Amino acid sequence: MSEQEFTRHIQIIRQQTEVLYKYIALMPTQPQQLAEALEEIPASLENLQVLQEQMQASLEAMEVIQEELLQQNEYLAEQRQLYYDLFEFAPDAYLLTNAQGIILEANRAAGALFNVLPNLLTRKPLVNFVPEAERSVFRSKLNQLSQVYSSVQEWEIRMCPRGGKPFDATLMVAPVRDSSGSLVSLQISVIDVSKYKQAAQQLQSVASQLLPKAAAVEISHSLDGLQVLFVDDEADAREFITAVLEQHGICVTAVASVAQALEVLERCSQGEPPKGLSRPDVIISDIRMPDEDGYALIKKVRALEAKKGWRIPAGAITAYLAEDRAKAIEAGFQSHLHKLAEPTELIAMIAQLAGRG
Repeated sequence: MSEQEFTRHIQIIRQQTEVLYKYIALMPTQPQQLAEALEEIPASLENLQVLQEQMQASLEAMEVIQEELLQQNEYLAEQRQLYYDLFEFAPDAYLLTNAQGIILEANRAAGALFNVLPNLLTRKPLVNFVPEAERSVFRSKLNQLSQVYSSVQEWEIRMCPRGGKPFDATLMVAPVRDSSGSLVSLQISVIDVSKYKQAAQQLQSVASQLLPKAAAVEISHSLDGLQVLFVDDEADAREFITAVLEQHGICVTAVASVAQALEVLERCSQGEPPKGLSRPDVIISDIRMPDEDGYALIKKVRALEAKKGWRIPAGAITAYLAEDRAKAIEAGFQSHLHKLAEPTELIAMIAQLAGRG
């Protein structure tokens, strides 16, 4: 019933009541109770009219709320489509898996990387795309996520597309947890780093040919006996950079983690340095490392220096082109260099940090 119809019915009832009331008034023999009841009808009608007006106001408010909800739903739908498009057409491979590594969603780049249509990747275990020899390591990393609460982990592991050859990959793994802290899903980006490692191997093979002999001799003499503490979780990087530095007479202590680097520094402070190492003249550290990264290292090194009265210059290196140089300098490093830079640049950076440039 519309508002107009409701109002019209109330008016008819009021008119009929007035007529009936006049009729009763002309009948003196009518019981007094009936007359009193009739007298209450207009007040009841007034109350009914007020109630109707309140209902109408509520309906108008509901219409406003409904319009706002429709606008919010449209906005949310637009935002959802925007983020879906960003996910779907991203240049890197992105996956959403459950806590056990079963793929729930995959974008187009992931399908191209694994040589499988994205919709056919869903419900497949990600471990299926890991070479069999390394699957136990991958499963172990997955199992450890339930106890590790870091926001993002970086895994170096080989992947194998369907019908293709294995490739070296970096996985950026972001755990998603519920309000109780239980692991519910994983957001994973997969980056093929084979070309970067191949480039590093090529650099290693020609490193000795990159410097003119006279310049190499001059630099080597200026850096003879320099003590460098090098921190990197990748064994290949430690081996390559150690070889480059030692060609120039630098004494290198290479460790794989922040904890190992701090242990070396503590031993130096206690007069029990590792064999062949006094307190390092320069610290070189990778930025992206699992558990504790290069930023955590430089923070702890600067705290240790404050206690010991040291001042060890430090340089940051990274395999990521987008790594923020300003962020590294602000964190406490004096220099910043990409891992794919020429060895001459690395040697120049160390010489400058040591004051032997």
